[in-house]
Amino acid sequence: MSSVDDRLKLGKQARKQCPRSSQAAPGKIKRDPLPLIEASSQGRVRSLVELRYGRMLVPPFTFYRGNALLQAHDLSTTPDMGLSSTICGDCHLMNFGGFATPERNLLFSVNDFDEVHPGPWEWDLKRLVASFLIAARDLRHGEAVEEELCRQLVGAYQRSMANCAGESALDIWYDALTYEDLLEQAQSNRATLEHVQRAMDKAERRTHAELLPKISERDARGRLRIRDDLPEIFHLHQNTTLLDADDDWMRLGDWRPLYETLMRDYRGTLQADRRDLLARFKARDLAFKVVGVGSVGTRCLVSLLTDEQERPLFLQFKEARRSVLAGYVRGKSRPSHNGQRVVEGQRLMQSASDLFLGWTTGPNGRHFYVRQLRDMKVSAELETFDAETFGAYARICGRALARAHAKASGQAPLISGYIGKSETLAEALWQYAKAYATQNERDFERFQQACRKGRLQARSEADFAADHLP
Repeated sequence: MSSVDDRLKLGKQARKQCPRSSQAAPGKIKRDPLPLIEASSQGRVRSLVELRYGRMLVPPFTFYRGNALLQAHDLSTTPDMGLSSTICGDCHLMNFGGFATPERNLLFSVNDFDEVHPGPWEWDLKRLVASFLIAARDLRHGEAVEEELCRQLVGAYQRSMANCAGESALDIWYDALTYEDLLEQAQSNRATLEHVQRAMDKAERRTHAELLPKISERDARGRLRIRDDLPEIFHLHQNTTLLDADDDWMRLGDWRPLYETLMRDYRGTLQADRRDLLARFKARDLAFKVVGVGSVGTRCLVSLLTDEQERPLFLQFKEARRSVLAGYVRGKSRPSHNGQRVVEGQRLMQSASDLFLGWTTGPNGRHFYVRQLRDMKVSAELETFDAETFGAYARICGRALARAHAKASGQAPLISGYIGKSETLAEALWQYAKAYATQNERDFERFQQACRKGRLQARSEADFAADHLP
């Protein structure tokens, strides 16, 4: 095995075929975004595609969040140092946040892995840097703040990766970014400190017991049921359903056969002790849940289970489709199960993962992964950030991404050797983010025009709710 110094040198040598300044290239952007947007909607619930487009119409940042496929296409022609390892694949700033470990500790890391796939680490970093610039522009922080956010993020990634390069494999594997760490780092800024403390307080309240009265009720016979709340939550086989009449799930007639099919394979993906714990709960109801922006129209179910004391557990079954990276990376891989791809990628990139994380196959062969719904999960409230807090968040995300890449790849010295100690990469990625933010605005305008002219149909939440008024 080569020494750390040897691998640092190999990373430095990679600059010859891929100069760090070349990372400024925006990629394959001379294309029409509409066919790619339409392609990403294939296989989704048809009526919910209209809701997806409605959510993407709001600001350029939401449009950016809903289009990981577009940027994967564009990144496919950009230079990279040649290292392929497991990456997030949809690494924007709202896919970071707080979550609970099985021991109920609150950690901060990447927390969305729908698109996880082997690929160049640079792609994650570029999507993240561009997302900060686009979000800051939407919130009108100004160009000086936009640039500072990009440089702070890349600098934090650079420093964290350099630290990882000197650590043992076990140290990297066990390392975790806790909210106590964030509190300590935020001591010098009162506003940032308040944001971290508020997030911790919010996480402690986001439990299954706290969620129960918000999304459930008792029917006339006193049975617990999930409450319909269109278009966010609806039952599959009632008059509130948003599934198409010819949808294969509609032929099932009831939620129980679907639930039992999903649970059959899922149980086998859990550790024995967690299977035993799950067996102490009984299913009460199952409903469709619309989530996020990019995921709207894919199939997502939430199941309400209770123990003997009627204490709740909410499980989320989320469809796992082919990663948006799959068609664009070199050395294309074909995972046997996309739910397994998501779960194993998450376990590889996070220092700890959900107690009930697993995968399964539904009727007609669709792939799903399973996790708890909402349990102690918190995300950034960007609209409340001042410039200093935004900068602190950029540094935290940069640090968290570097730790995730170091853990997943086992190649921290190689990456660190390539990045080096100067600001060369930060300058290149600042230029990249500016160019890509401009491209995102052009794509957003094309998308708006397509919706106005009727090529794409977009509807809001209010539109869907109005359709089902009593």
